[in-house]
Amino acid sequence: MLRLLLFLSLVIHATSAQQARVPNQPPPPTKKWLTLNGQAPSVVARGGFSGLFPESSDFANHIALQTSLPDLILLCNLQLTKDGVGICQPEVTLGNTTNIEAVYPNQTKTYKVNGNDVTGYFAFDYTADQLLPNVSLVQNVFTRPSSFDGQVPISLVDDVKNAHSLGFWLNVQYDMVYTEHKLSVASYVQTTLRGVTHISSPEIGFLKTIGRRVNRARTKLFFVFLNKNATEPTTKQTYGSMLENLAAIKPFVSGIVVPNYYIWPLNADGYLEAPTTLVADAHKQGLEVYASGFANDYRSSYNYSYDPTAEYLQFIDNSQFSVDGLITDFPTTASGAVACFAAFNATTPAKGKPLIITHNGASGVYAGCTDLAYQQAVDDGADVIDCSVQMSKDGVAFCSNSADLSGETTATATFMAQSTTIPELQTEAGIFSFDLTWSEIQTLQPQLTSPYGASGLPRNPANKSKGKFVTLAEFLEFAKAKAVSGVLINIENAAYLASKKGLDIISAVNTAMSNATFDKQSTQQVLIQSDDTSVLSKFQGVPTYKRVLVLKNDIGDAPKQPVEEIKKYADTVMLRRNSITPTSDGFALSTTKVVQELQNASLSVFVQVLRNEFISLAFDYYADPTIEIATYTTGLHLNGVMTEYPATASRFFRNPCSDPTANLQYAILPIEAGSLVNILLNPLQARAPSPSLTPAEVIDPPLPAVAKITTTTPEASAPTTRSSDGVARLANTGLSSLVAIVLLSLLSMGY
Repeated sequence: MLRLLLFLSLVIHATSAQQARVPNQPPPPTKKWLTLNGQAPSVVARGGFSGLFPESSDFANHIALQTSLPDLILLCNLQLTKDGVGICQPEVTLGNTTNIEAVYPNQTKTYKVNGNDVTGYFAFDYTADQLLPNVSLVQNVFTRPSSFDGQVPISLVDDVKNAHSLGFWLNVQYDMVYTEHKLSVASYVQTTLRGVTHISSPEIGFLKTIGRRVNRARTKLFFVFLNKNATEPTTKQTYGSMLENLAAIKPFVSGIVVPNYYIWPLNADGYLEAPTTLVADAHKQGLEVYASGFANDYRSSYNYSYDPTAEYLQFIDNSQFSVDGLITDFPTTASGAVACFAAFNATTPAKGKPLIITHNGASGVYAGCTDLAYQQAVDDGADVIDCSVQMSKDGVAFCSNSADLSGETTATATFMAQSTTIPELQTEAGIFSFDLTWSEIQTLQPQLTSPYGASGLPRNPANKSKGKFVTLAEFLEFAKAKAVSGVLINIENAAYLASKKGLDIISAVNTAMSNATFDKQSTQQVLIQSDDTSVLSKFQGVPTYKRVLVLKNDIGDAPKQPVEEIKKYADTVMLRRNSITPTSDGFALSTTKVVQELQNASLSVFVQVLRNEFISLAFDYYADPTIEIATYTTGLHLNGVMTEYPATASRFFRNPCSDPTANLQYAILPIEAGSLVNILLNPLQARAPSPSLTPAEVIDPPLPAVAKITTTTPEASAPTTRSSDGVARLANTGLSSLVAIVLLSLLSMGY
């Protein structure tokens, strides 16, 4: 049954296999690599595709081979059973990576491991027959899917070695421990050398021993550096001190393996420091350098903006050096970094490519809708920059993600007394822009916040309060000066503003657009966006404008009747991601027909909101935002993507690998939604499909007339001393604001 399921998974990924592994395709262009041998860096899959499947499982190894470069190297962390059989497991203890505790309950033991007491289930306490096939593999990283747990047994070394990889790497971590338990790792390795291209260990004694038994022209030996303060068991020196004398290591190894922070250290704030000279020093000694510790779903430097490709490129495509290999849990992303983004120079994007539309500018790097976020978006290659228009109490139109300023500014600290609940707009209390004057709003600081709340994925803390708010007029002048391809003007809450606050947002937008002459030119594209068809109808008379209808709710189908209604008001539809690829428990279940139905009616389709953070991505995308972009564009042919990280999309569209018809050795291909779900032994709980779109969801009532509101100066427009009742009211409002922030974080994950 398991073999059948594995076969099905390989069939599903056959498209990727054909593009990535056909040997008759031309090689990448000649590039001067700064590796030791001048060749492209190698990609080493630690335990196969261990970022998705249990380490060294059949699934992990075969999927890694089918979706990565043809010369991928599979790495097995070698452990020995009681009867001397080699298995692939990350640690000598099996408790975190298998279900052994359920199979053999209450059998933990305590042994010395490199001088420390370790308690657990040890591989050398069980024979191969006891472990196979009784014990199954499980995922040991909580952010990764547990749905494959219990589906595959522990892999024998021979099984992994025979998986048809061109390279096979054995990593020996605990030679001295096994020696203490009467097991010889060196003897075992000697019997299984055929097909082993790399052997590594953090123990010099083992490397010296095995070096006398192998043909080093066929099998390279590598010394593994652990934490700098840890002690190497043979020499009793710290790994940090050994790094200062690479010449002493050279006689018995071909290279070294180091954690990636040995090369690009991080400061205490999580930003890159200057690189060390380690790679250059090792290359001078004739030593190759392989960097380890790469995983798309680990938080690394803020410099990378949660884009794993950017991290790989830092190590292989800088002007100073390139490591000779990348050891990673996500070999597909590393393969793309080597074969596409480092191998090719950036090109001019193909004509007619999907639009890169910002969501509040480059709001993953700077606070959204600030001058710095817009400048960063332009620098990062965005086609269309956006302004979500809000109104101040005195009628100034400006750009902000929301009318509620409590979440992304310092409004809560300054104007908490202005907090109110407006059921027509949102369920939680907020501090709204239309209750503050523009001069009051200008006293606030923007705040770069994470849409994931306290998840541990903060955005660029160094930029947390940088930038300033801009008026709509300033935004339009900036767009003209920078000659961006277009602007998107998003309009919300028009009916409420008109009827309750006496503010005419339609007139404010029209006036600003006219003053900036955007209504009289066709050089720069103008997109007017709203979730209200009555708003869009107000811009019908300007032929150079394109109107975008936002469908805020998920839909599973777009029947003809509501689609015909959309066409009366809009040229384009902005969809949420779940309307295109619905997900459940982190897996992409399928692809709906919504995009096809809309495009068949001559409507363009955009998707919102794309983000780099791995927790925003279905497991099917391999924690790689570039693969999600490829899926929506080259796969599903959407006309535009709205993103908070335009640099990631721009890099993809400027690379030849984004063209699936290009005759290249490797391509970054879209996923097939549902492929991972199809290989689960235990099906996911059924998810009710999203409802079909109805005409009632499209057609909105006419906008009300702008009411005449008599304004008075509020008594609490600035902080004052308050009575005990006032303190109690402020405390309750503060709690409501906290709840609001949490709810907004949760809701944002549904985009």
